[in-house]
Amino acid sequence: MDGDDARRESAILDALFTQAPFGLYLCDAELRVVRFNSAAPGVHGIPPERILGRTVAELVEGRTDEPVAALAEEALRTGAVVRDRLFTGRSPAHPDRDMTVSLSLFRLEEADGEPLGLAVVVENVTEREAALGRLALLNSARESIGTSLDAYRTAGELVDVLVPGLADAAAVDLLDDALRGRPLRPGAVPADTPLRRAAFRSVLGDERGPPKGGLNTFGPHTPYSQVLNDLAPRLITGVDAGDAWLGADPSRGDPIVSAGVHSLVVVPLALRETVLGVAALYRFSRPEPFEDTDLALAAELMAKAAVHLDNACSFARERTVARALQQGLMPGRPPELTAVDTACVYLPESAGGDWYDVIPLSGARVALVVGDVAGHGIEAAATMGQLRTALRTLALQDLEPGELLGRLDETAGFLTRTRAPVGQDDETTHDHLATCVCVVYDPVSRACTAARAGHPLPVMLGPDGSALDFGVPDGPPLGAGGGGYASATTVLEESTLLALYTNGLVNTGGRDGPTPQERLHRILARPEECLARLCDSAVYELVPRLPREDAVLLLARTRALPADRVTSWTLPRDASVVSTARRLIEHQLQAWDMPDAVSTTELIVSELLSNAIRYGRGPIRLRVILDRSLICEVSDTSSTSPHMRHATETDEGGRGLFIIMQLSDRWGTRTTGDGKTIWSEQVIRHGPAR
Repeated sequence: MDGDDARRESAILDALFTQAPFGLYLCDAELRVVRFNSAAPGVHGIPPERILGRTVAELVEGRTDEPVAALAEEALRTGAVVRDRLFTGRSPAHPDRDMTVSLSLFRLEEADGEPLGLAVVVENVTEREAALGRLALLNSARESIGTSLDAYRTAGELVDVLVPGLADAAAVDLLDDALRGRPLRPGAVPADTPLRRAAFRSVLGDERGPPKGGLNTFGPHTPYSQVLNDLAPRLITGVDAGDAWLGADPSRGDPIVSAGVHSLVVVPLALRETVLGVAALYRFSRPEPFEDTDLALAAELMAKAAVHLDNACSFARERTVARALQQGLMPGRPPELTAVDTACVYLPESAGGDWYDVIPLSGARVALVVGDVAGHGIEAAATMGQLRTALRTLALQDLEPGELLGRLDETAGFLTRTRAPVGQDDETTHDHLATCVCVVYDPVSRACTAARAGHPLPVMLGPDGSALDFGVPDGPPLGAGGGGYASATTVLEESTLLALYTNGLVNTGGRDGPTPQERLHRILARPEECLARLCDSAVYELVPRLPREDAVLLLARTRALPADRVTSWTLPRDASVVSTARRLIEHQLQAWDMPDAVSTTELIVSELLSNAIRYGRGPIRLRVILDRSLICEVSDTSSTSPHMRHATETDEGGRGLFIIMQLSDRWGTRTTGDGKTIWSEQVIRHGPAR
């Protein structure tokens, strides 16, 4: 090689070590640095004498826990090439911050293969790895946040992503109104707005600040209140115990100072300029403060989380509306009746479609109903209201339970075909609309008739608490199609206990031991206990701690109407019996000490009998019942129901039913097994009837 070639190679080598955009280190056989370029990552501005002559082990000592020296020794000994190995540590030029480098090693050899030393190529990939880390964090957020429609769980998933991926600690506080499903207004939120701690996570594992679910507010003139005011995120670095805003909110400021927080990021959780809450990120364990890139990443994460939180809050809002609708459609306090003593418990845990009803019927009878609409939310509550109204209307027509459920099934089928979704919280497809059980009890005959549509069998216990068998045939659920409903009838002793319930009361998740129905029997087998306490006991022992379904329990203890309060006569179908009936009514009302009701009742009975004589068939039966009202009934063997006419001034007849309507508080007709019964009811006010 002549002198020009040597100079050219030397110039090329010098250019390589002065112009290369990455770090080059040449080490001898003892791994001492003999040459390096000043552009090498982490050594810019460092005097060459601090690098030259130092071994690889000396240069990395105390700066990283990675086995760099061992890797270099291995490469020198074996000649194996190391390519693009990532290491993180502190550099001589910047000992206060981490740097990630890509390291490549290969052995330098003489012509005969004897090792001369080691070449080390170092590239600073800190920004690249940080960008990849941000992408990984965003991907983790996409996969793990929003797995449910529970706001607390969603907030917990958010802080799990933030810690330790971006922060040493993170807290999420959500507006109390948002969690309760109340409507929110866009724009600024006052600093004293109540919030609830939804989630907190720390690398230290401790809980600081308000407890989960605890109410709190932000102090005025703090980064938190400013974020609520203008919906702009805040980056605070160089936190000092003397900062004024820490003293303005000691409940947050004191933990920040005690933990040694040096920087924090506060970001609003907002969607379409509507604030849902605030997220705060803290750093105290890692020395690097938050930077603008961290602020941008946090804002992007909060924007994604806000969508899921808004879905959760919308779900809560729908549940709130559904519960309000459901409770508004439910009956109030059950009426006081002679036929039964009742008590009920209704737990609207899932805003579903469970319902109950106690319906007074003609002849002192009562209908007991419990139903369960499939699904949850507004749609289930609205459907429940439609079915309950339809059932009550059908029950007041005095249909027997099997026929009533058949008619109700037709209504359910129509609703299934025509209803449109009104909520988004229940997307499950159901093969039926609802289940239902209907029981009608007559305190005069003590006859109990029941039918059910896919609903659990009622529980029946005798006066001594023993279980009674009441085999009510099960029909298809309402709206499923498939046929009619058979009724079952039995005669009950007085003080028999009936229990109607929904599945939410007895679905206990497969506990060992007695079945829920057996446990319900045991709970209710206390005839001396009042019904309200039995309801409470059933709730305490059967309903799980975190129920997922609505639950209804309706208890009814039967009574028998005393024989001296019911009187009946069988009369021939002849016009002359009207005067006889008047005398019988007068005598009976005098016996009941109700002289003021005689004239009105005589007129009602006269019109009822006249109608039966003119339009009915066979012998006529007149029955009078003294209950909480005075009931007059006329039965015949004709199945033709009467219809009210609106007579004109010149008509000689057609006013009988109109007169009955005017004199009665309630009146109507019901079919019987051998004909029909027309009845009139007068409410007893202050003793005598009107």
